[in-house]
Amino acid sequence: MSRIETIADFYRNKIGCLPEDIQNGVGHFNVFRLEPYIGKSSRPVPYSRRDYFKIMLVKGTGNIHYADRIVPVHKQALTFSNPLIPYKWDSTEQIGSGMFCVFNQSFFLNYGSISRYAVFQPGGTHVFELSDEQYRHISAFYSRMFEEIESDYVHKYDVLRNLVLDIVHTAQKMNPSAELSSRPLNAASRITSLFLELLERQFPIDDEHRLVQLRSPSDFSDHLSIHVNHLNRAVKEITHKTTSALIAERLIRESCILLRHSNWNVCEIAWSLGFAEATHFNNFFKKHLLMTPLQYKKIDSI
Repeated sequence: MSRIETIADFYRNKIGCLPEDIQNGVGHFNVFRLEPYIGKSSRPVPYSRRDYFKIMLVKGTGNIHYADRIVPVHKQALTFSNPLIPYKWDSTEQIGSGMFCVFNQSFFLNYGSISRYAVFQPGGTHVFELSDEQYRHISAFYSRMFEEIESDYVHKYDVLRNLVLDIVHTAQKMNPSAELSSRPLNAASRITSLFLELLERQFPIDDEHRLVQLRSPSDFSDHLSIHVNHLNRAVKEITHKTTSALIAERLIRESCILLRHSNWNVCEIAWSLGFAEATHFNNFFKKHLLMTPLQYKKIDSI
């Protein structure tokens, strides 16, 4: 697996220089047009995790790989990328135009957590296919971003934060289930949310983050300082699944990602996911997907 691409890497590879605020390690925001980075001369986007956020508006077709999913774009779309989820875009030569903005976590420091919105959460919707009217509506936000970032207004970055949030809220209104994230949480919901965040924080597995540390419900309950029975009841109440089942589902999803995108062998993948023996991993994988890891890898390569 490739290492995490930092926002400094993005500027070195795409722009050729580093803005002063990135060199100083403070909050950063910028907005770009896609045209210089697409077409027949565009370079493939590697499947990897980035340490920054990206919101992209595209007109064209292609497939986006998000974690273990492949999401097709048929005409035009709005996409959200965050530091937790590795991704890449196939067939950038089929993209005709678009715009995107990038920003780091520090850009929203003292302004709330941008990660709490469903479009930036691991289980949320990250790709929104747009109608022509929706595309025009989102384009207007980007046009204002370009105007604002070139202005001399002393509070322009506050305006830009608001424009980012305008796009986020516009997308979430397209997906009613995203509204669930804004509802007040009861005790079970809070515990479940903390468990899921802790579970997801262990992924993706890559060269810099090679080993899952929390594998069992008791591992998580110890980390959260609650009794394991309390954790299990809360998770079952909210998700209608057991804690063990959710852990297993996430391990299977990461297994598929590693088998598809890494050059690690089965033993290395088994070890990284916390299996003492490759045979234990093989049995676990076959129980859930009815095939061995090697069979899955061969099918995926066809």
